[in-house]
Amino acid sequence: MPGHPSQLTRLRIALTTFFALDGFVFAGWVVRIPAIKEQTGASPSGLGLALLGVSAGAVVTMTLTGRLCRRFGNHRVTVVCAVLLSLSVALPPLTHSALTLGAVLLVFGAAYGGINVAFNSAAVDLVAALRRPIMPSFHAAFSLGGMLGAGLGALVAGAVSPTRHLLGLTVVGLAVTAVAAPGLLRHRLPQPPERLRPTAGATPRPDHPDRPDRPDHSDRPDHKNRPDRPDRPGHKDRPDRRTRALVLVFGLIALCTAYGEGALADWGALHLEQDLGASPGVAAIGYSCFALAMTVGRLSGTVLLERLGRTRTVVAGGATAAVGMLLGALAPWLWAALLGFAVAGLGLANLFPVAVERAGALSGSNGVAVASTLGYGGMLLGPPAIGFMADWFSLPAALTSVAVLAALAALIGLTTRRVTAT
Repeated sequence: MPGHPSQLTRLRIALTTFFALDGFVFAGWVVRIPAIKEQTGASPSGLGLALLGVSAGAVVTMTLTGRLCRRFGNHRVTVVCAVLLSLSVALPPLTHSALTLGAVLLVFGAAYGGINVAFNSAAVDLVAALRRPIMPSFHAAFSLGGMLGAGLGALVAGAVSPTRHLLGLTVVGLAVTAVAAPGLLRHRLPQPPERLRPTAGATPRPDHPDRPDRPDHSDRPDHKNRPDRPDRPGHKDRPDRRTRALVLVFGLIALCTAYGEGALADWGALHLEQDLGASPGVAAIGYSCFALAMTVGRLSGTVLLERLGRTRTVVAGGATAAVGMLLGALAPWLWAALLGFAVAGLGLANLFPVAVERAGALSGSNGVAVASTLGYGGMLLGPPAIGFMADWFSLPAALTSVAVLAALAALIGLTTRRVTAT
C-alpha cells in the first residue's frame, strides 16, 4: 500500500541510486577538463565560456522541468534525464574547439539540470512522508558518486584517453539506469502526510493503493476551495509574499554554497596541476578529497540537523567552508591545499540539502524548482565566473570567491534565523 515502510524503503534506495549516478557521471567529466582544455586549445576565458554551455542548458531546463514533472511525474522525468545524461557525457572529448565544446555542453547541461530538479522534487516529498530530515543522505549519495567518479578518473587519467573514459561512463550510466529505473517507476511518489490529514469538518478519505505515479492535479478548479495553507509541503496554491521571500532566501543560500561545489569541480584539479605542480593523477585526487569530505558530512547530516537545528547547521557550515576554501586557494603547499578542500567540503556538505528541503516544505514542487534553479545556477554559473576572474587576476585569487559566498550564506542564515524559525 502507498506509504508502507517497505515501499518507502524501495523508493529511497532507487532515488539514492540516481543521486549517486548523477555525482559519478558529473565527476567523471570534471576530472577530465584539464585534458579537454588542452585538446581544444582554449584559454581560461574561452574554457569559461564553453562551460557556460552547461550553465545555460541546465538553467533553461530547470525552468521547464517543473512542468514536465507535473505532467509526467517526477519518477519518469528522472529516468529519461538519466539516459540523456549518460549519453551526453561522451560528447565533450569529441570536440576540438571551445565553440563546439560549448555546444555539446548545452546538451549535457540540459540533462544535468533536468535530473537534479526531478529527483530533488521526489526526495522532498519522500522526506515529508518519512517525517525525518534525511535529505542530506540523498546528497551524500551524490557526493559518494562524485568521489568514486573522481577516484576512477585519477586512476585512469594517465593511461586512458578522455574519449574512452567518458564513453565508459556512458555504458555504466545506461546500465545503472536500466537496473534502477523499474524500482522507481513501479511505485508512485507517496503523498506528503499533510495531504492525508482531513481539514476541519471534512470526512477522511482512504488512499488509493492502485494509483500510479503521476503528477499532482491540485491546480484544478475543484481543489481551489481548500483553505489557503501555503506552508504545507506539496501545497500547490500560490504562496503568499512572505513564503515566496523565504523560498528565495533558501534559494540564495543554495546558490552561495553550490557555487563552491561547481568551482572546485571544474577548477580544483586545474589549480593543483597549474599552480602547485601536481601531476594529473594527484590533481584529480583534490576533488576526491572534497567529495569524500562532503560524503562524510552528509552521512552525518541527519544526526547533525536533529541536534543543532537547521540555522546553526547553516551558520557553522558556511563559516567552516569559508576558512577551508581560503586555505585551499592560497596555501603554497599541495598537502595544505588538499586539506583546505576537505575542510571546505565538510562545511558545505549540508547547506544545499537544507536549503532545498526547506524551500520544498514551504512551497511544494514550486519551492524545489526555485531553490534548485538558484542553487544549480550558482554551481554552473560559478565556473565561468572563475574563468574570467582567473584571466583578470589569478586562479588562486578567483577561488577565494568561494570563501566569500560561503561566508555570505552563513550571514544570511544568521540574520534570518528569527524569520525562518517561525
